Amino acid sequence: KLAAEFPSEDIFLMTASPVIKAVTNFKQVSKTLEEFDVEEQPSSLLEKRYPNIRVIQSGVKQLKSDEHKIYTEDGKEYIYEKLCLCAGAKPKLIVEGNPYVLGIRDTDSAQAFQKNLAQAERIVVVGNGGIALELVYEIQGCEVIWAIKDKAIGNTFFDAGAAEFLLPKLAAESRETPIECKRTKYTLEGSEEKGRPTGASDKLGSALGPDWHEGLHLKGTKEFSHKVHIEVLCEVKKIHLQQEFIQLQQTSLTFPKGGKNVEADEVLWPVYVELTNGKIYGCNFIVSATGVVPNVEPFLDGNNFAVGEDGGLEVDKHMHTSLPDVYAAGDICTAAWEPSPVWHQMRLWTQARQMGWYAAKCMAADALGESIDMDFSFELFAHITKFFNYKVVVLGKYNAQGLGSDHELMLRCAKGHEYVKVVMQNGRMMGAVLIGETDLEETFENLILNQMDLSAYGEDLLNPDIDIEDYFD
Repeated sequence: KLAAEFPSEDIFLMTASPVIKAVTNFKQVSKTLEEFDVEEQPSSLLEKRYPNIRVIQSGVKQLKSDEHKIYTEDGKEYIYEKLCLCAGAKPKLIVEGNPYVLGIRDTDSAQAFQKNLAQAERIVVVGNGGIALELVYEIQGCEVIWAIKDKAIGNTFFDAGAAEFLLPKLAAESRETPIECKRTKYTLEGSEEKGRPTGASDKLGSALGPDWHEGLHLKGTKEFSHKVHIEVLCEVKKIHLQQEFIQLQQTSLTFPKGGKNVEADEVLWPVYVELTNGKIYGCNFIVSATGVVPNVEPFLDGNNFAVGEDGGLEVDKHMHTSLPDVYAAGDICTAAWEPSPVWHQMRLWTQARQMGWYAAKCMAADALGESIDMDFSFELFAHITKFFNYKVVVLGKYNAQGLGSDHELMLRCAKGHEYVKVVMQNGRMMGAVLIGETDLEETFENLILNQMDLSAYGEDLLNPDIDIEDYFD
């Protein structure tokens, strides 16, 4: 976006990775909903497309904002007029430095995971966001103990009702063949042989796109397809290596049969997970899919950034940090403006793309001394994804975020087919979750945006016999 806005200026892209993530197959689904694939491409493609872009492949060692200088790992320094920090976030690991704990956030860690899974008979997955959900659904031939701190699965995206709707898919034995993977993969020549430690998260990869598990062969050693046991309302209390566990003289449990585990496990496992509910399970390794923390480390030293509660660099409504000429976008930043009542920040690909595009517009406006309006994409939270092979659309305050107890929910559910939930407040629609091919996303998007009073429709709003779209076209 910057290169297009300033064709005669030099635009430097500093990246620690030799590939860049490009958005392809972009499709505007509705006013605020967009679908796209994320693809790794060699950086030379970007330089070919825009002759004024130079990609500098090196990590950033230090930022000296008072001197407008960036120092890179390879010992060089660069002076900038304007700087935008888009260094994303890194996985929040349950423990650092344990070889049996893998964090998954990028294509590298997904590959390390796949290597380990090929030999695995049982793994423990910790976390309840999008990556954990997808992972558990995709894994076959391996026992999975899934530890979540909430009552229901997929808590970041759904409520307990949606979780109930999705659960039968986890138990289904036969699986539809997934569609072929659309993205091209670039592996770095020779980078595999270096014997990179499994799950090393110190090297920053690029974040995974929405279809990251496609094309990965996620299958363990056992011949059954799906065995998932969910432990709810618990977290990891301690992780014991095999030796420590033997000294503890505690009992670990077998994989629960029919949901009950009474038997002690006779097998010796490489690592053991002790949960806060008192249960101990042995496994081959643990996947930590417990979210991310903004990757601010290299930039804080010697710079007086305002930092948000979630650890991100605070930005105002023009994506400006608290330092002159320094902007931030994507997972590294924390939106510190007064948001629209139906928008909230969530560290997702869709928002990263919107923020990056808008930050470039803001940098251009500032440089030219023009004023700029807040981008429309921040009017309404809107995200489209796929879970368990269902299309999933979430709009507005879909989980009644920040609405307190002053709201009501309306539901419509056809088992195995669709799940529709709307969040209402004072007769107005504030959010919605749509699972399956509901075709309601545009109608609901409009109803949330225009805040029309819908009290008159009552329960009929979700009546499947009434074609709601015709009402509100």
